[in-house]
Amino acid sequence: MQYKSSPVGEAAIDFVARDLFDEMCAWRRHLHSHPEIGFAEHDTTAYIRALLTDWDVPFEATTETGTVATLRGQTLGAALMLRADIDALPIQEETGLPFASIHPGVMHACGHDGHAAIVLGLIRHFAQYRDTIRGEIRFLFQPAEETAEGGAPRIIEAGALNGVSAVAAVHLLSSLATGTIALSEGPVLGSEDRFDITVTGRGGHTSGPHETIDAVVVAAALVGQLQTLVSRRVDPLLAATLSVGSLHAGDAYNVIAGSAMISGTVRTLSPKARDVIAGELVALTEGFAKAHGAVAQVEYFRGSPPLINHAAATDYARPAARGAVGSDGVVAAAPFLGGEDLAYYGEHVPTVFAFVGAGDDSSHPLHHPKFDIDETALAIGLRYLIDLVSRWSDQAAAGLSATMTLPLDR
Repeated sequence: MQYKSSPVGEAAIDFVARDLFDEMCAWRRHLHSHPEIGFAEHDTTAYIRALLTDWDVPFEATTETGTVATLRGQTLGAALMLRADIDALPIQEETGLPFASIHPGVMHACGHDGHAAIVLGLIRHFAQYRDTIRGEIRFLFQPAEETAEGGAPRIIEAGALNGVSAVAAVHLLSSLATGTIALSEGPVLGSEDRFDITVTGRGGHTSGPHETIDAVVVAAALVGQLQTLVSRRVDPLLAATLSVGSLHAGDAYNVIAGSAMISGTVRTLSPKARDVIAGELVALTEGFAKAHGAVAQVEYFRGSPPLINHAAATDYARPAARGAVGSDGVVAAAPFLGGEDLAYYGEHVPTVFAFVGAGDDSSHPLHHPKFDIDETALAIGLRYLIDLVSRWSDQAAAGLSATMTLPLDR
């Protein structure tokens, strides 16, 4: 087995049963070796649906590659949804693992294979104890978490959230030590927006610059001006960043370009800061270009919003985290500006997102061609979710969902 022995990990394996842990490793390895890009996870989805069929677990195809399985108890109550993302990344794998990707240029470099294996393990466990369930437990296998548009909006549009009172998910993190779970209320991941700016001037020969409006000069100066949006337009207590990733203009060394294209990204932890930057970026860009005799057109694409862990949902999940790794193993999740489309669900129902440690000091980071996980983390993540679902099931009929209303100011 591809895992490192540790007291916490061995305890988790004993808790979930070694046979189930071995099955999870096998599922994870199969998925790892057969990665698929977002919205094209056809073989992945067929594999998952075949397992659900074998276990006699009912499911619905919410989208072509999106699947929601459901286990209902005899007692009516609130519905909890557990989400696993299933897509891979356009990265050439360099791990050398015996179960490395068989598809050139595609790799599970973000742990989604592990997330799917954990939720499959959760279904496998509770499918054997259906009579213990109260309320309703849904298990979502979501496509395209890594794509710019995100798979979550399509899942929501398909009605998968109807009747759901809360959503929970885990993310395996190689930069977090195995045996720890990072969990905090409030903002934990950032919004992920993109902008494209087209600056149009008037091109001409370099021998007559006075007869032109140099799009390169305007665009280059605009890049510097854009940095003032964060430093002078956003409350300094609100985390935000704006970065220009590309600037393209011109084809010849002796021709003044008549147009230039700027592309970049905006990331924030605050919906308020996000709205400020989106509005100010358009006004600044158009005004700056006009002041230099040029015209600028802005296309602003809103990606996933900030991921905000709901306070009541996080408090509810904390005992399950302590049960999985002990009190000392539960640490605060330091917010950072990576994107996560679980945030879309958080705009509709309370969400809680936990990072499960799956590495050590020698591990490679997310999206690295040598990324891998300590598979012991599969058992730890499963134990956490078993405890979470069990607590939910025990209290589902007690009106818990009424305490999880979304705050008005997000």
